[in-house]
Amino acid sequence: MKINSFCLACLVRMQESQARAFEDEEKKMTYMREVLSYLSSCSTELSAPALVKPLSAIYEKYWGRKDGMAEVKKEFNDFLLSMEADLESRIRMHDDPLKAALCFARTGNYIDYAAVKDVSKEKLLELFEEQGSAGLDEAEYRIFREELNRAEKLVYLTDNCGEVVLDKIAIRILKESFPRLEVTAIVRGAPVVNDADMESAREVGLDAVVRVMENGSDIAGTDLADISREARREIESADIIISKGQGNFETIHGCGLNIYYLLLCKCEWFMKKFGAEQFQGMFVNERRIEKGR
Repeated sequence: MKINSFCLACLVRMQESQARAFEDEEKKMTYMREVLSYLSSCSTELSAPALVKPLSAIYEKYWGRKDGMAEVKKEFNDFLLSMEADLESRIRMHDDPLKAALCFARTGNYIDYAAVKDVSKEKLLELFEEQGSAGLDEAEYRIFREELNRAEKLVYLTDNCGEVVLDKIAIRILKESFPRLEVTAIVRGAPVVNDADMESAREVGLDAVVRVMENGSDIAGTDLADISREARREIESADIIISKGQGNFETIHGCGLNIYYLLLCKCEWFMKKFGAEQFQGMFVNERRIEKGR
């Protein structure tokens, strides 16, 4: 998905907020002028997550490397792991456990430090109560089930830490429901924000449930032009792709592959695009998203 005016303005605000705590106003002005200069001349074909990578390099030039999010990632992985057995039990009590598992996995998309200002465990628990009964778009879910009956290969694009525990439950139930289906989960190729990488996948035991592959990229999404050849081949050869979160949507939308986007609308642009409330869940297909959206 190409950068748009709303996302461009959001990137500028994000860079300013990251430097706001520093006291050297002259240095901050120089930094922001370089940010604005870069954004005014960058390719308009790039997505917002792809632009974050060079902007982070500009930040580090002035302010040094940002603190990693290892503690936050572990905190939410541990939190969701402590709830895993109870959540899976609740999911399996539904008439359609796969549908319920996808709803809960979608709810976990809330754990996004790039798009949500104040991520909290309390809000996540509140969303579990709301999203557990929210359901999926019935027409899309019916087509999805029909395609699963015919499919041989599915790729699951993960997004955030913590959330990946819910992905594990969904994938486990997916494999039970369609035992002939070959499933591969793809994680980020390097630590980026609080996104799931191979270390996180192993930490929560995702690799014990499904084959896990790194995408070879440190962009917070799945940019087909930036990921490894192996990851791209895996994605493009899949009959069905499940794509979690806004970052994956922003980077891969428009490719024309058979992708089912499973996400929460967290920012104003997504809310406007889908006519949704904040934190409302979406289950939409790449090939059937209404024109103009």
